[in-house]
Amino acid sequence: MKRIILSTFISVALVIFVPFISCQACTGLNNTEATEISSANIPDKKGMTVKGLVLTTQNEPVEGVVVTDGTHFTVTNKRGIYYLPADLARNKFVSISTPSAYEIASDNGIASGFYAKLTYGKEVNQHNFILKKRVAVLNEFTYIAISDPQVKNTIQLDRFQKETVPDLKNYIAQHSGKEIYGVALGDLVWDAMGLFPAYKTSVSSLGLTMFHTIGNHDFDLTYNDLHNTENPLDNYAEENYESFFGPTDYSFNVGNVHVITLKSIDYFKKKKYTEQFTDDQLEWLKKDLSYVKSGSLVFLNLHAPTSNRSDSSAANIRNASELMKILKDYRVHIFAGHTHFYENEEVTSTIYEHNIGAACGAWWAGYVNRCGAPNGYLIVDVKNNDVKWHYKATGHDINYQFRIYKPGEFKSQVGFVVVNVWDWDSKYKVKWYEDEKLKGTMEQFSDEDQDYITMTGKPKGYQTRHLFRATPSSVAKNIKIEVTNRFGEVYTENISLE
Repeated sequence: MKRIILSTFISVALVIFVPFISCQACTGLNNTEATEISSANIPDKKGMTVKGLVLTTQNEPVEGVVVTDGTHFTVTNKRGIYYLPADLARNKFVSISTPSAYEIASDNGIASGFYAKLTYGKEVNQHNFILKKRVAVLNEFTYIAISDPQVKNTIQLDRFQKETVPDLKNYIAQHSGKEIYGVALGDLVWDAMGLFPAYKTSVSSLGLTMFHTIGNHDFDLTYNDLHNTENPLDNYAEENYESFFGPTDYSFNVGNVHVITLKSIDYFKKKKYTEQFTDDQLEWLKKDLSYVKSGSLVFLNLHAPTSNRSDSSAANIRNASELMKILKDYRVHIFAGHTHFYENEEVTSTIYEHNIGAACGAWWAGYVNRCGAPNGYLIVDVKNNDVKWHYKATGHDINYQFRIYKPGEFKSQVGFVVVNVWDWDSKYKVKWYEDEKLKGTMEQFSDEDQDYITMTGKPKGYQTRHLFRATPSSVAKNIKIEVTNRFGEVYTENISLE
């Protein structure tokens, strides 16, 4: 009898304490571990095909966590339990929107632990998530937006690995005391699905937590995307991408910022696509933001931009006006790529779009984008509710914020000193001095950048708006350019005309 009692006691103790001990050792990085951590019996609910727990690393339930299957939303109850009525043929993932009070999980530098693949044919899917509580409130962090690495072959991959990656590592190492997040804004590869593993390895050791966005060149060109696939159990165009980076639409919270990533490409096979959101996506966005307080700071990651005014607006999302209606009650920064030129747009007083220069510039042809902005990435510093940003040109100091052309160097602007200020917006001031005397504000104009023409060998037709010019006198010896950005930071450079 004593043996039976002792055996029963040990069994009960194991049931109670083993999950707790496992959680103490858990890093919260892996959904398989999360499923194994708790042996709690979550009862099924009629009509609910997905269920699970959200727990802390101390095995405590987390209430109020937003969970989605890509269509439906719910929040965890007091026991940390959630249910969703997912269509297991059409809904491919379940994901949580990590609350700001918890750390963002990663696996070898790639954001993970916030999503799980759903299995068709299994009557009910259970997926548990583990969150690690922050020691202190996060007031400051850095967000790095990288557009269009777009590697097509091993030669371009080599340039990305030897130019962009070391530059990022160096910048991140210099700011190692800060919490840093990165997002790639799509076109990770150039229709070369076989390069996903090498790309992923390249960004896994940067020293930050990396998120991803799908671009038009990240789809398998053999298929339509899921939205345009009649039988959702067939292969679909974003399936390969998802196997490496998870769902295309997701959100999370860090500091005071709610971060959202959305697929902005409606894709058909053989490279046919339209830059637009589906109605279902816009509805998903409305539901996601319904859990976010009006007036909050929101970062929205897209591949295609929404509001460019140059290049006949050809690459803009077709139903952007519907997006803006959904975003109107928030303070929003949109980060986009796709165009391989740099253009900032103040869409409204509360919505600002950064269509940043590409990491590959003009498709690895050289070292500049179509607008003359250098290959690079955007560094965004967040402190409480304040946001500041600076474009970081690959291979240059961060103070490299504009390019000067002496008279005669910019072939279409004979006699002018020309300045290309790539991160320009309406709050910038561009002044010039001749022989230490202030001459005034430079004239803004549109034209095709000379560096780009020189790189490609001939004009291509795209005209950028962030060019400025002035005519020096015939006796001028020195010209100083003074650029003041919207944050009051001043950048100067002197050139000699002798």
